[in-house]
Amino acid sequence: MRAATSLAALAFCLAVANPALARDVTAGTDDAAQETVDPTDEEEQIVAEPGQILVVATRIKGQVDTTQPPIAVLDEEAIASYGAGSLQELLASLAPQTGSGRGRGSGGPVVLLNGMRISGFREMRGIPPEAIRRMEILPEEVALQYGYRPDQRVVNFILKNNFSSVGSETEFRVPSGGGFTEWEQEVTLTKIANGNRINITGKLEDTSPLTEAERNIVQPATSEALVAGDPAAADYRTLLGDTKSAQINATLARALGAGAGLSVNLLAQRDNSRTLNGLNTVTLTDSTGSFSRTTLDPAPITTRRQTTTLQAGAALNKPLGSWNLALTADAGHVETKSTIDNRADLSGLQALVDAGSLTASGALPASAIIPGVADRALSKTDSLTSLATLTGRPMRLPGGEVALTVKAGFDYSGIESTDTRSSTGTINLKRGDAQAGFSLDMPITSRKEGFGAGIGDLSLNANAEVHHLSDFGTLYNWGGGLTYRPTETLSLQASYVAADKAPGLSALGGPTTVTQNVSIYDFSRGETVLATVISGGNPNLVKERQRDWKFGLNWSLPFLKDSSFIAEYFRNRSTNTTNSFPLLTSEVEAAFPGRVIRDADGRIISVDQSSVTFAEEKGSRLRYGLNLSGNFGTPDPAMAQQRGPMGRMMGAAGGPPPGAGGPPPGGAPRAGAGVPPGGGGGPRGGPGGFDGRGRWNLSIFHTVRFQESVQIAPGGTVLNLLEGDAISSGVARHAIEMEGGGFYRGFGLRFSGSYTGGSRIDASGLPGSTTLRFAPIATFDMRLFADLGRKAKLVEKVPFLKGSRVSFSVENIFNAQQRVTDDTGAVPLRYQPGYQDARGTVFEIEFRKQF
Repeated sequence: MRAATSLAALAFCLAVANPALARDVTAGTDDAAQETVDPTDEEEQIVAEPGQILVVATRIKGQVDTTQPPIAVLDEEAIASYGAGSLQELLASLAPQTGSGRGRGSGGPVVLLNGMRISGFREMRGIPPEAIRRMEILPEEVALQYGYRPDQRVVNFILKNNFSSVGSETEFRVPSGGGFTEWEQEVTLTKIANGNRINITGKLEDTSPLTEAERNIVQPATSEALVAGDPAAADYRTLLGDTKSAQINATLARALGAGAGLSVNLLAQRDNSRTLNGLNTVTLTDSTGSFSRTTLDPAPITTRRQTTTLQAGAALNKPLGSWNLALTADAGHVETKSTIDNRADLSGLQALVDAGSLTASGALPASAIIPGVADRALSKTDSLTSLATLTGRPMRLPGGEVALTVKAGFDYSGIESTDTRSSTGTINLKRGDAQAGFSLDMPITSRKEGFGAGIGDLSLNANAEVHHLSDFGTLYNWGGGLTYRPTETLSLQASYVAADKAPGLSALGGPTTVTQNVSIYDFSRGETVLATVISGGNPNLVKERQRDWKFGLNWSLPFLKDSSFIAEYFRNRSTNTTNSFPLLTSEVEAAFPGRVIRDADGRIISVDQSSVTFAEEKGSRLRYGLNLSGNFGTPDPAMAQQRGPMGRMMGAAGGPPPGAGGPPPGGAPRAGAGVPPGGGGGPRGGPGGFDGRGRWNLSIFHTVRFQESVQIAPGGTVLNLLEGDAISSGVARHAIEMEGGGFYRGFGLRFSGSYTGGSRIDASGLPGSTTLRFAPIATFDMRLFADLGRKAKLVEKVPFLKGSRVSFSVENIFNAQQRVTDDTGAVPLRYQPGYQDARGTVFEIEFRKQF
């Protein structure tokens, strides 16, 4: 704030001396798109009084008004330093900050636009990052102000007032190990003008298949001999299917006057996939022995799927006096058609062998192979979500104004499905969800209001909501929280959430299907088998009850510029949780009798993997880390020259005044300051700082799990997932994630990495069982990019490069794949590296151009 105040005062003095200079300072142009700066929408306004200059701090239009300090704030320069081609890429880069650790898993963020609710992220999916003026990441508690539950963080995008561009982006990926390619092409039209906007995006994607043979997957051994010349099943079993996708997404938004706005979004998408499930096989026996035969007749066993998606959404935001009304609705229809090949009837081949007209190892006649009848499945899913929220400040307490949000809405979901593999016939499931609730924020003490200033800023939140489900009864959610800011730079939060949750429709009543020859690892015997798997819904599932505590700390460090320390402790206890069928350990098999069928030798024949209920799950974890950022390099005189006399003064002084980019009073980091992970200091200007210096950032977080336990059946054994018990894969006690990079005069480098500690799944103690050990794994990604449009001399020579950027990325640089071994040090077939990560190291080249 001190730096911003100094800059504003300097700009005012220069403006008094030269009005034309003021226009030069407050307006800029971009080679790829144009944005007009609104002088009434700045962070500071300058008021002239006789004999003095008074700088008044104001909020940016569209900024979230909350007592909760942001986790991160990114300005235009910070956003540009990521080199992201889309908002999805930007959010993915910021996943450590945008993901929530509440409940039993991390959820994606709630997305706001200009501080207001929208019908869904589709509304802004195609908006280029260059159109974003500011980005705020806020804690879960802020979601309550907008009618959401406090188990998702909030990301608020603030758009530029005026922006126009047509963009094209082409991406091509190929793995180091070969086997498949990926290609994407996207074209986007964006126009933003004074609250009105239009955004149309068309996208095509194509991924070629990857087979088991191309990743050297070892096939299960057979006691029968193989015949030279027979096709290998691994060549016709895919790890990654052949997929194609096409979509068009359009949004139209209009300002209605008096602060009101209406937006409408439409999306149409078609996805096609083709996966190979192996070959028809038969064992033939004659006097020379037994032979395992494979054949391409009548065709490889294939599954084909076609999915059509239609979605529409609308949002209306309108002030009602001192209150704000938000109405949102989103509807979707998804239709999936599947054709699943069955194995052919090859029994006639053995009859020919028995008749002496065919040898067991001879050429197989196609005339004796009877094609199987393919199964067909059709699924239609309809959904509707609607919500009305009313927010305002109904009263004032000594500590400040009370904020109230009330909401009401109705959701609908329906599934209609048929599957010839199912014995249940047509499934038709419907659910209506009527809801109502409120959230209340009450300031207790306030330095600004002068009430209890010696204590600091203290505020309390209370919230509750009720849901009535047409098929499941009434659910209640409630909670509360406390936010305490003893100093300007330190914020402490504590919150409690109590929630009831119903199982999903598919988990309750999905069609029962039977799939043969599925690879399963049997922990009781320590072997991989091909068994029949039964899947579907379970009508006996019950209501889940969730209880969560969260304690958080956000500290702007006083001894390191543009830095912050964040720590969050989560504790969860949930009862009667709905889960997919877990790993087949001896404890799981004992807890769900009748689900596993074995033959006389004890080998698994079939498994019923329909949804199950766990009696209780508990977990506690601490996540803490640092966000660091700053500038580097020397000022660029050419950039200072472009910025006018003020820029030249800044360049001559070697940069912004002392304290530029520091946090303002109130502790919330200003744009470009204390910003994780891309927010280096420095005032506004082109990426790299006002004077052309570079910017860097580093974000690193460590998660340590203190407890992760499951009790499958009431009164049963409590499984300690951190000490060798398991319901899925091994659970690591420690995990580290990092993200960082630098940007300097048009060139950028981004890197990210993750580390997951080792874990194990203990042997059951039965004969043949073995302990599985999951080795620690660390993966690293890197992306280099160059904004060619910022190179004036290059653009002068090659005008086509105006507004263009090229990037080169490497995913999983060191081709790290988790190694899983048994007691002998061998890798079980089910845990081969190709199954764990079929992609491996992937190279990507991207060309992006804004017209």
